[in-house]
Amino acid sequence: MDTRQLAAFCAVVERRSFSQAAARLGVTQPAVSLQIRALEERLGQRLLDRSGRRVEPTEAGMLLYRYAQKLLALEEQLVEEVSAAAEGALTGRLEIGASTGPGGSVLPPLLCEFQAANPGTTIGLSVFDTQTVVDLVGRRELELGVVGAARRQRSVVFEPFFRDEVVLAVPPAHPFAGRTVSLDELRSEPLIVMQEGAGVRQVIEDELRAAGTRLRDLEPKLELGLQESVRSAVRAGYGVTFISRSAVEAELEAGTIATARVEGLEPAREISLVRAAGRSPTRLADAFVAFARERLA
Repeated sequence: MDTRQLAAFCAVVERRSFSQAAARLGVTQPAVSLQIRALEERLGQRLLDRSGRRVEPTEAGMLLYRYAQKLLALEEQLVEEVSAAAEGALTGRLEIGASTGPGGSVLPPLLCEFQAANPGTTIGLSVFDTQTVVDLVGRRELELGVVGAARRQRSVVFEPFFRDEVVLAVPPAHPFAGRTVSLDELRSEPLIVMQEGAGVRQVIEDELRAAGTRLRDLEPKLELGLQESVRSAVRAGYGVTFISRSAVEAELEAGTIATARVEGLEPAREISLVRAAGRSPTRLADAFVAFARERLA
């Protein structure tokens, strides 16, 4: 629908006069009449009642007026955003999903800094387990995902983002603190693990398999969900857990958690970006990825 016709129609409804609408738009009165006639012919409805001293919208005219206002506002917004993009300013909303490690520690300050540098943007960060993030990106409900270890699937593509060490977190006064311990020693301690689907858990399962053992051979005593849950349990002294170092940096600095190494294990994970296969990235997403890579480097 021609927005010039809609603008002329709205001007007539608001001014209740063809001549005043023409003056507001800077055109002739016959030009306004022509625009209104074209609209009425297209819709097959009389939109304005011209019988009285003032021009009044008909019932169909009032319906059109309400929708025309929305369309004209959208057109104005579109023009502003396209102009801003041409001038280099970033606008729009970016929806990101992350697993609990990067989502709880690394990403929040990066996103805050990026948004502050680009005030025309809004950012949404959702935190789930790794597999849920991958599934949501694959269904295009999120534009970007940031996850640890994940099983590959056709609907998404992975890109290396940054490398994250996985450590054995222990209470600060624990006998393991600051030591390298054997798997046999680890079996003697209450081991807390994350739920199935967590990226860190998958990393540890792969490391143990390569070392000739399995996670269940360590007889985990507690399965407590994701990183926040296991971190809280260790901090309270209920056991030890494998966790992303980035997730416990604040506790390590504060001295409320310590770390240990396990003989024969060198657990680390590649934190990856996840994108939907075949989806063209938005300018905003590409700008954030470039910004984050620079900061993480």
